[in-house]
Amino acid sequence: MCAERLPTRPRRRQRGFTLIEAIVAIVVIGVELDGVLMAVNASVRGSADPVVQRQLLAVAQQYMEEVQLQPWAPAANSAPAGCARDTFNDLLDYHGYSSSVCAVDGTVITALAGTTVSISVAAGTLGGVAAARRITVTVERSGHSIMLTGWRTDHAS
Repeated sequence: MCAERLPTRPRRRQRGFTLIEAIVAIVVIGVELDGVLMAVNASVRGSADPVVQRQLLAVAQQYMEEVQLQPWAPAANSAPAGCARDTFNDLLDYHGYSSSVCAVDGTVITALAGTTVSISVAAGTLGGVAAARRITVTVERSGHSIMLTGWRTDHAS
């Protein structure tokens, strides 16, 4: 006699993930998320740089314009107080100026605290004109700096 076979239930295929598959998926997603967050962090950190650069450029342009508008001929004047420039009355008075950013009268501009300005005015020749001065304005803040160079000639020469 032959052994009777008991009817078996058809095996159902199991659904879902195994523990190992879940751990691998979490690790892969974590690594990808870390990469995305690093990229976002770098772009956010760098997004303030253009604002700082614009501020530095605006300050440098203001100082450059102020220096270039001064008379060429040296004139006697009294020494300014602090960072004031209200006693400067000729181009060469600005040579060696180095200070925090302040108004002409010496009022410190608190919104630009930590920003420094230095100015150099040196004799030079520009396109064959011997009566020329090279003006260099350097503005620095938080590891950023900008340098503008301009020229001024003696219109009477």
